[in-house]
Amino acid sequence: MEQKEFKPGVTISGVDAALTQEKEEENLREENVEEVECDPEEDMEQLRAHEEDFIQGLINAAGYHQEEKQRIEIVREGKLLFAFRIRPLSEEEYERCKKKNTKYVRNKRLGTTVPEETFVVKYRASIIYQATVMEDRESLWDNHDVWDSMKSMGLPVMNGLDVIEYSLKAGEKDKVIEAIDNLSGYGDSNLEEVIKN
Repeated sequence: MEQKEFKPGVTISGVDAALTQEKEEENLREENVEEVECDPEEDMEQLRAHEEDFIQGLINAAGYHQEEKQRIEIVREGKLLFAFRIRPLSEEEYERCKKKNTKYVRNKRLGTTVPEETFVVKYRASIIYQATVMEDRESLWDNHDVWDSMKSMGLPVMNGLDVIEYSLKAGEKDKVIEAIDNLSGYGDSNLEEVIKN
């Protein structure tokens, strides 16, 4: 039996064949699109004619966090150490992670609370933890056997964020967060084109 050879680092894979095929079909449709000028009344007619398609599109778009997933493989010295799947995050989830890992101070003069410092290391671990698919989160980051093993190595593990901190190198975390951001739509250059038009 031939053993698979792995490249060191973080491997991002798992874009479903169905999603890839869907994008290819979308590209083909875009090539066959002809732009026409319409007056406001014709625009409204077009919107009414395609209202059901738009409604279904909204419903499909709302389910993005359940359907879109990518596999992350952590490989060092040619050996696959572990793998997990990530999903896109909503803006609210990003904000919750940031608030949770930000120190706030009260300005007595103004009577308001302002952010003083964000604990970047914990914030990045929170993003990875939140984006990890629940089954993988339970089997990796929240696995008490892993916690106990790390504690026996002298690592002060209290929760899943600590497991992420001790098991991923800084550069690996960068690549994982970049993959999460891309999956969440922050690296989508196609969206910029749509917004411009």
